[in-house]
Amino acid sequence: MSKLKFKVKDLKLAPQGKMKIEWAESRMPVLSALREKYKKTKPFKGFRIAGCLHVTKETAVLIKTFVDAGAEVSWSGCNPLSTQDDVAAALAADGISIYAWNGMNTEEFYWCIERTLDFKPQLTLDDGADLIFTVHKNHTELIPDIIGGTEETTTGVHRLRKMAEKNALKYPVFAVNDMITKWDFDNVYGTGQSTIDGILRATSVLIAGKNFVVAGYGHCGSGVANRANGLGANVIVTEVKPTAALKATLEGHKVMKMDEAAKIGDIFVTATGVKDVIVGRHFLAMKDGAIVCNTGHYDCELNLVELQKVTKTKRTIRPNCEEYTLKNGKRIFVLAKGRLVNLSAAEGHPSEVMDMSFANQFNAQLALVTAYKNGKRYPIGVHKLPEEMDQEIARLKLETMNIKIDKLTKEQIKYIDDYSEGT
Repeated sequence: MSKLKFKVKDLKLAPQGKMKIEWAESRMPVLSALREKYKKTKPFKGFRIAGCLHVTKETAVLIKTFVDAGAEVSWSGCNPLSTQDDVAAALAADGISIYAWNGMNTEEFYWCIERTLDFKPQLTLDDGADLIFTVHKNHTELIPDIIGGTEETTTGVHRLRKMAEKNALKYPVFAVNDMITKWDFDNVYGTGQSTIDGILRATSVLIAGKNFVVAGYGHCGSGVANRANGLGANVIVTEVKPTAALKATLEGHKVMKMDEAAKIGDIFVTATGVKDVIVGRHFLAMKDGAIVCNTGHYDCELNLVELQKVTKTKRTIRPNCEEYTLKNGKRIFVLAKGRLVNLSAAEGHPSEVMDMSFANQFNAQLALVTAYKNGKRYPIGVHKLPEEMDQEIARLKLETMNIKIDKLTKEQIKYIDDYSEGT
């Protein structure tokens, strides 16, 4: 077992990180309300949570909420380039067991995950399921004591469901991503805005008038497409799913194959969760000066190995912006090494949307603990959280925005349920 309680880039960055966390706290009223509600009763007292999730100022607020509610926490980042080093330093300075720094390699990434498992957690919290996969692959001895886990993102939930179908998943997991107050807000508005933010920080280009290609028109891709459209871009969508392609068409975007889009695009964003979305032939077909990035969880959406094979020279021309000069003389600019551009080149989703996502994470972990305290465990598998929880989080969010809505009357409720009512 490692004797280190943390490993971060530089503890001297802690004061700067603390101010970032304070900024996020001021814009996360729902999570703050949960902290106030549970800091006295401490429902997580005696429970250990291992987390593998982007180390941002918003994540820090979630971690502090768990700690104030009594939990013991150990944390790692879920992407090599998404950790905000000043935030990680601030958490370490506050006594949090954290292993995360920006720019780690693959070996270091998994080393950090392993360290979060040193204290034998009873609960896991994931974004991408790497922590859960590591437990199942390397630490099956921990599984009997793990009450359950939660998963934050689309790709992770999909893979966990496949594990469950093959009876490979050995403890229950809540699909936090599937909450309306998560994917209809975090995925759409969070990804949309923060992806544009990452592109602008890495390039400072004008979006208006550009041919802006979005691969994938799910929640994340549609959010990116509609934000780009709002900035005056000519949005082109590539898809493999007919219903998604039809939706993109009816929402005013051009839809075509990537082979065609590659020839005319100025800016490319992948948001699919699938590998090899943009490959060698696409890079060769692109215009001189094309900008390419990814906002999906894994960097393999861009086949940079094939890009390298057709490259003559490569250099870093701006922070998070690498210029590939191809053998045909064209220049392709790849942002954030193909990693999540919104987290690697910017700060990730705005605090206001992560407020709801992380409130869901907190409530899902609390549901696991509450059941355990009552002598019950959720069955092995991937579970959805109740709609009532979604509506309660949305209600709290509206209250903090001073927005009031109507309520159904008893007569209206009766009418909705009365199947004998005719025309």
